[in-house]
Amino acid sequence: MGAAYAVVTAIGADRVGIVDDLSAAVLEARCNIEESKMAVLGGDFAVIMLVSGDESALGSLSRSCPSLGDRLGLRIECRSTGAPAPGPGRPYFLSAVSLDTPGIVHSLTALLRRHRVNIEDLETDTAAAPWTGAPMFRMRAHVVVAPGVSLDELRAELARLGHEHDLDVTLSPVFPAAERSG
Repeated sequence: MGAAYAVVTAIGADRVGIVDDLSAAVLEARCNIEESKMAVLGGDFAVIMLVSGDESALGSLSRSCPSLGDRLGLRIECRSTGAPAPGPGRPYFLSAVSLDTPGIVHSLTALLRRHRVNIEDLETDTAAAPWTGAPMFRMRAHVVVAPGVSLDELRAELARLGHEHDLDVTLSPVFPAAERSG
């Protein structure tokens, strides 16, 4: 019988040692961390992990989440999921930079949705511009463009959006040869 998978999420006040505590709990349950995303946002630490193990091990991990969360001062949830499987399409990297204004993420994600572009990973942040100190917004995303989507139309619409919102938007293939052959 093959491995089973679960997504574990945890959030709580940031402190030193959270990752060590969580990874020890996963190992103690005889599971493996396949993928993870972790970040400090404000004063909180957040993590999402894809873990694997046999059904018994994942069941043990899931049952331990409430008491583990109480012990670590985190809200922890464990949810069964399927095995990772690449979807159809071409992988691209999207980046956008501009002065920080409300609605940028929504404008970009709505455009991607209309073009059947799946967002697999997205990260945003703001920082002060080097000379002026103005708040600058930055977004980075790994996306998958579905088969049959016109890259010319997608790029043209991204350019229009960039012009309308004063965004510097780029869409580049993760594997440059994929764009030439597709």
